[in-house]
Amino acid sequence: MASGILKFFLPKDRVFYSLFEQASQNLEAIAGKLVQVVNESDFNKRASIIKEMEDLEHQNDHLTHEIFMELGKNFITPFDREDIHSLATSLDDVADYIYAAGKKINFYKVDPSDSGIQKMAVTINDAVLAVNAAVKELRNLKNTQKIVECVIKINSYENQADDIFDLSIEKLFDSDIDAKELIKKREIYQTMEIATDKCEDVGNVIESIVVKYA
Repeated sequence: MASGILKFFLPKDRVFYSLFEQASQNLEAIAGKLVQVVNESDFNKRASIIKEMEDLEHQNDHLTHEIFMELGKNFITPFDREDIHSLATSLDDVADYIYAAGKKINFYKVDPSDSGIQKMAVTINDAVLAVNAAVKELRNLKNTQKIVECVIKINSYENQADDIFDLSIEKLFDSDIDAKELIKKREIYQTMEIATDKCEDVGNVIESIVVKYA
């Protein structure tokens, strides 16, 4: 009986760690799919991978909703409710923009063999790996050094994406590409660059949590 009562009073805040980890693992999967998309020359095969990306993006929407539901039910949380809300929202934003990048490639019928698009996809993937590593460390806020290292990596990849974006746009305007194609590619670059901005947002929230609780 006593153990039953004890179980009842044990913090339910562990559920948040699990949901965040599922969301960040999903990001890793969706970013990996984007790398596959930009390296696939066949339109229909790309469409199949993009559909898998869509399913992963929907899963992240569901996880975000679950986090918000848990926030409504639990008055015990592992860190500030505001930070939980911000972290859930920023993780979801990353998924949205990665999926949008993949979707636009086929929607605009753009050949993704472009070096800027391919480099950007790799940089997004690298940033997401660092995001996932940082999220996993939230369970143990004692290891702040590892979290800080992950956040530095995320910021570094975001800077790399800015450089790739600038060089790609410069190359685009220097080429004799058709105006419609230029607009399409520019939008894909922008969407991909925003995905890394959103990774940086995740890093900023995690950094804020570390400062408050470590």
